[in-house]
Amino acid sequence: MTMKTLFALSVMLAFAAAAPGQDRAAIPDRPEKLTFPPLRYEPPQAADYRVALPSGAVAYVAPDRELPLVNIQIYVHTGTYVVPRGQEGLADLTGWLMAHGGTASKTAEQLEERLAFLAAKFDCSITEMSGSVTLNLLAKDLDEGLGILREALTAPRFQEDKLKLHKEQMLQAMHERNDESSAIEMRERNFLAFGDGFFLNRYSTGTSVSNLTVSQVREFQQRWFYPSNFVIAVNGDFDRDRMIEKLNALLANWPFKGETPPPVPTEFHGASPGLYLVNKDVNQGRVAMILPGMQRDDRDYFPALLMNDILGGGGFTSRIMSRVRSDEGLAYSAGSAFPGGVYFPLTFRVGFQSKSRTVGYAISIVEKEVRRILDERVTEAELHTAKRALIDTFPRSFSTKTQVAQTLAEDEFTGRYAKNPTYWQTYRDNVDKVTREDIQRVAQRFLHPDQFAILVVGKKDDILKGHPERPVDFSQLAAGGVKDLPLRDPMTMERMPAPR
Repeated sequence: MTMKTLFALSVMLAFAAAAPGQDRAAIPDRPEKLTFPPLRYEPPQAADYRVALPSGAVAYVAPDRELPLVNIQIYVHTGTYVVPRGQEGLADLTGWLMAHGGTASKTAEQLEERLAFLAAKFDCSITEMSGSVTLNLLAKDLDEGLGILREALTAPRFQEDKLKLHKEQMLQAMHERNDESSAIEMRERNFLAFGDGFFLNRYSTGTSVSNLTVSQVREFQQRWFYPSNFVIAVNGDFDRDRMIEKLNALLANWPFKGETPPPVPTEFHGASPGLYLVNKDVNQGRVAMILPGMQRDDRDYFPALLMNDILGGGGFTSRIMSRVRSDEGLAYSAGSAFPGGVYFPLTFRVGFQSKSRTVGYAISIVEKEVRRILDERVTEAELHTAKRALIDTFPRSFSTKTQVAQTLAEDEFTGRYAKNPTYWQTYRDNVDKVTREDIQRVAQRFLHPDQFAILVVGKKDDILKGHPERPVDFSQLAAGGVKDLPLRDPMTMERMPAPR
């Protein structure tokens, strides 16, 4: 159906809906002349879903009768940051075995078979700053599912053959660490942003994984998987009061006493400015340009959010995408990100891929766009577009009860609810009050082109040759000049000697 046909139909419907005697001349003759009343939407209130359980856990309970399903997600205060040195890989192994290593009453094979019979999904994972246990199943099987969940949390089997299997899988994955330039770029970007000593950059090694034992896994699991370390999001086909009773039963009489984890480390040391080049024989260069960033409770968080949207985070409406892709055809995709860190500042970063010979030219364009947003105020049209993108799509954040329960639970888990309980209620007002002057001020505060640490992963010789029609002086792209960054040994994560 063409746009012309759709417009004709909309006009016909408008006439049909008009009350007798209505002045049809008042009906706009073109779609862009249509006006709509303001969107009225209020986000959910955390207090309507929040339940403090006697066990010390906090739950967000959101009944939803639309489908005969129940979703349970348990957020756990743990992470790789609490793994003892020399035991890197322990968190990964623990999470995998909790989901795949059986329980006291079921072998791993029996557990897998029963979950398949129930058409249930059960998983557990542990990342850098959190753990997560998820269960999705039919509402009619909820009691059995909660029994499985209870055993997985309190009496995991940690079957020896499954431990051996996953260790082998982890070791195999290590061998592939340098296969993809995307994996190298993501890893080395974090090393530049936070330094070798920061916990985000502690990787498992062949030695650390080979030495892991069932007793270490069990000790780690019992130390942190304890109700007072849980925040639970649950939604689905159930009665609210009955679900609270079931959660209390799930967490009652815990058979071991866990610990409260220490605070997430926050001290790190980023790299000095420079263009850091990792030599990798691929036909495109991957580029990450990073600067020190902010935490999400920074006073300038909302101006920074909009500034980034205009500069590079807004897709095809953003300046970097328009210049690098649309105008110059140097990359399929190019953009920026400026996430606010929860526990410590995350980085501002620009990322793209380009042919080896045009990498330098593309970097120079990005730097020009960064300088432009420092020197000139953004236009009213750009600011309006960025604001509407955030405000008009805001209700999507809570379009399902799964999103409601999980978003509010994540706020509880990360401390946002305690620090700023009206964050979502004031979100749109905070976006709307940002001015063009705010955008320029926050850009000048955070964006310093001469301080960029620029990571390039690609074929060094071709990249440094540059493009004959678009020459670039690489020594001028970053204050620290060009620096070689040798690949890391995939099994030890130590830098390998550069080939001669």
